[in-house]
Amino acid sequence: MAWNHIKPFFHLFGKGNNMKLSFDHLVWFKHKPENAIQPLSENGIHVVQGGRHESWGTYNTLSFFDLSYIEFLGIEQVSIAEQHEENQLITQIVKQLFKENREGPAKIAIRTDQINELAITLREESFTVHGPLPGQRVTASGEVIKWNLLFIEDQPNELSLPFFIQWEKSDEERMAAFKEQGILGRHASENSKFESVGFVVRNLEDTISTWGKLFNLTPSEEFREEGLQARCRKLELPGTNLLFCTPLGNGPAGKVLHERGETPFLVNLAETNQNSFIEMLNGYWRFQ
Repeated sequence: MAWNHIKPFFHLFGKGNNMKLSFDHLVWFKHKPENAIQPLSENGIHVVQGGRHESWGTYNTLSFFDLSYIEFLGIEQVSIAEQHEENQLITQIVKQLFKENREGPAKIAIRTDQINELAITLREESFTVHGPLPGQRVTASGEVIKWNLLFIEDQPNELSLPFFIQWEKSDEERMAAFKEQGILGRHASENSKFESVGFVVRNLEDTISTWGKLFNLTPSEEFREEGLQARCRKLELPGTNLLFCTPLGNGPAGKVLHERGETPFLVNLAETNQNSFIEMLNGYWRFQ
């Protein structure tokens, strides 16, 4: 992706602009999201029933680490899901999960409080943009949770860009609701944190430069991840960090890149009172 495509983001999120950006969630495609509950529970991670996206034909289960979370997303009614063209997450899950039968981590969402301004600027800069699109989830108790989504159209065979989400309620209101519902601090280690999500990429320098400019963040120095057999660099984003890795051999990073291409592939959890690295649910998990 060329510099002139990144420039509008730099102006939007640079110094002097108060647009708030935070990591929101990692979307993990799963044929039956409820089947993520038991294996994660066995590893000390609490997953709750989410709800149904009736107009999208999808449903989910969720694992919360304060406002950062992992969403296990599945298709409930493919006839409804196939009707969507603008919602790039739904078109991706239909292609990847339903047509290609590929489960696993797929895309990240970034939380903003100025989604309309963001959409206007991106269109002015000739991006192909979809949204803002309204979304809602109906919980088992009947509560309706609402938000808006904004997508930048991805380029073929490149790492899927994040999409943007703006919730109807503020961060403070959502945190208060989570505490009231008792869905926080339910992991085996109450202080468990979603430290970072890892992406495997072909060209570490180009990708970290693109994403660094995207959020106006300075990447870390390069370091080796022996367990992944990769060289990596990190972007520190509020909520959860982003880790980008290029394989050095045929280890976990190399295996994923060969089989699935550029994609999210790793969840790093901190303060879990564990020290393990496992493959689970078609992705990798590090517990520290």
